[in-house]
Amino acid sequence: MAAQRTLRVLCLAGFRQSERGFREKTGALRKALRGRAELVCLSGPHPVPDAPGPEGARSDFGSCPPEEQPRGWWFSEQEADVFSALEEPAVCRGLEEALGTVAQALKRLGPFDGLLGFSQGAALAALVCALGQAGDSRFSLPRFVILVSGFCPRGLGFKESILQRPLSLPSLHVFGDTDKVIPSLESMQLASQFPGAITLTHSGGHFIPAAAPQRQAYLKFLDQFAE
Repeated sequence: MAAQRTLRVLCLAGFRQSERGFREKTGALRKALRGRAELVCLSGPHPVPDAPGPEGARSDFGSCPPEEQPRGWWFSEQEADVFSALEEPAVCRGLEEALGTVAQALKRLGPFDGLLGFSQGAALAALVCALGQAGDSRFSLPRFVILVSGFCPRGLGFKESILQRPLSLPSLHVFGDTDKVIPSLESMQLASQFPGAITLTHSGGHFIPAAAPQRQAYLKFLDQFAE
């Protein structure tokens, strides 16, 4: 019996996460999926200079390697580098650069079997899937998507893109019952846009769970894409 091919997954970080920090936050998941999936982490293109560092200190970009800089995919105000997932934004500043960053990573680091997104990265992953389904030449529809603490992004054109029609690809939606950043109802609304969506809930908050029960759910979901 031939060995299973390791699936490759491009993972989109959340807002205020550095690439290195996101790799560390997904370490337990990477260990849980060892031999089944390779996780390639990507953070947003925009530095978030006001993000608190260790001990509450502000980030010093002058001495901070790029992979350690807190970053975001887009901002919801014109003049401030901030983002609110639960309020209607004044703008979606930097979104096109974010889409370009993902498109470049898919081309440069691919091919990938699937996408995984966390929080703002999950909203972006859903948008990438919607654009791919709509025929955007930058994005081919992945075989699957895993959205952790996801939400339907708000803003001009956003809901039209996401909610225009159902997103026709296998999806796993992971969210915590006590998530105070992205309430579970937000994640459930996003899941409703994917026919046949699988949901995986946990009792915790705003993080990527990888304990034994979640590990089994991830593996069961990914097994259907093994070759």
